[in-house]
Amino acid sequence: MAEVPAHQIDDTGPRSTDRVVEHPAWPELKNAVERIRHWQSKDGSIDLEAPDAPDHGLVVEAVDRVIAAVEELSPLLPYDAPYHTALINDLRTWSKNSFGVPDFLDSLLAFQPAANRVDGLQHLTVFPMYTQNGNPDRNLEAVVLRMVWPDWLAELERTRYGNPMYCGVAFEDFTPGYDTNSAVFFPETVAVRETPDRFSWAGIFCDREAARYRLVVSAAADILRLELPDEARRMIADQDRCVEAFTLWDMIHDRGHSHGPLPFDPFMIKQRHPFWMYGLEELRCDLNAFREGVRLEAEGITQGRDVQLVMLFDRILRFPVTGGRERNYDGLGGQLLFARLHQHSALTWSDNTLSIDWARVPEVVDGLRAEIEELYRAGIDRPKLVHWLAGHRLVSRCLAPHPASRWAGGAGELDLTRPPRELLAEVLPDEFPLSVFYETLARKLKHVIASTEGITAARADALTRTAAGASGAAG
Repeated sequence: MAEVPAHQIDDTGPRSTDRVVEHPAWPELKNAVERIRHWQSKDGSIDLEAPDAPDHGLVVEAVDRVIAAVEELSPLLPYDAPYHTALINDLRTWSKNSFGVPDFLDSLLAFQPAANRVDGLQHLTVFPMYTQNGNPDRNLEAVVLRMVWPDWLAELERTRYGNPMYCGVAFEDFTPGYDTNSAVFFPETVAVRETPDRFSWAGIFCDREAARYRLVVSAAADILRLELPDEARRMIADQDRCVEAFTLWDMIHDRGHSHGPLPFDPFMIKQRHPFWMYGLEELRCDLNAFREGVRLEAEGITQGRDVQLVMLFDRILRFPVTGGRERNYDGLGGQLLFARLHQHSALTWSDNTLSIDWARVPEVVDGLRAEIEELYRAGIDRPKLVHWLAGHRLVSRCLAPHPASRWAGGAGELDLTRPPRELLAEVLPDEFPLSVFYETLARKLKHVIASTEGITAARADALTRTAAGASGAAG
């Protein structure tokens, strides 16, 4: 990582160029955290009365080792000093309370990465937390991350995509909760005594997103004989360029959740909706990001084209075949986008070859975006159940519902004497099954998908070089 220019360093203290993960205290901290994780229950507590419980003194010793390591590492990160002070206090309080359910609210509130978004800035965090798409338990996790915030991105955020909470981040190192498919760092996942009224930051590990994109899209293109555009091939070979594309995509997407004629905002308020409504919300934000990418490209901003490519290929080649089939709303959005492109001849499948008509793609993508926006605009005038049915119909125009779906039959198949929340039980786990195309692709990609668990940029580079070597030898 290049040196941060002096004018970008704020007055909270000098920025050390030393990597935290190269300091001897980091492996000490990591080992102590991993030892504690082994003793924790699902809620993060340690049951000292259990038959196989560790000795109380051993747990205290391990927590003290974490504290000592944080104290050694903290001087490398002076801007995080208030957070590290609160973290040590939370660890000591947890120890004094005999390791009951942890409460790290004070340190969570003290951690403010979005207040100091400087490219390359490191942070050392320790929290009891679950990792989305990773570990469901609130185990202690230690993560060293760095900010991804190049000047051009900072300028776009400042001038047109205001998103003061968003943090593009990259891994330096992590404990086992992130040796998973998780690529997000959200404050909502941390164990606290009470949920704050609002949070001030949200982190997305764009390096992991880029790494798994490079592997999966490259493999899928080979399987489908898809001729990738030159820009897409260059991105697959260039982790840094791919990271920047994902950082911009994520920033615009994340901002999109709170913009537009929203009849509801499912990720900001605690409501339950059928999973296709979440799928439409995620897809709506992605389609808006694609439209912004078209606008940026027209203005001569290179990353605009890159955003279009990563959004389209990630959505149609990776999302539908990743994860389980139980209410997989991201997978559903990818299926819907693929079907819409295919049914409007922007995408063709012939002679076992996938082809894309790039001249038609923007028009078809924007047409689907406009249809979802119209669903939302009309939604404010509808009862909840009517809106859900309208969403189901929108998806069903492109995707065949499961033959046993009661929702596909409309109001006549549902017991309308029951409240909407009870009718969610009628939603099938796989309400919109995979097409024959995706069933076949999923089988052929399953080993590649599995290989991306816990992936890092370095491993993606190594695997990409190996694949390129094998391809060259075969040629």
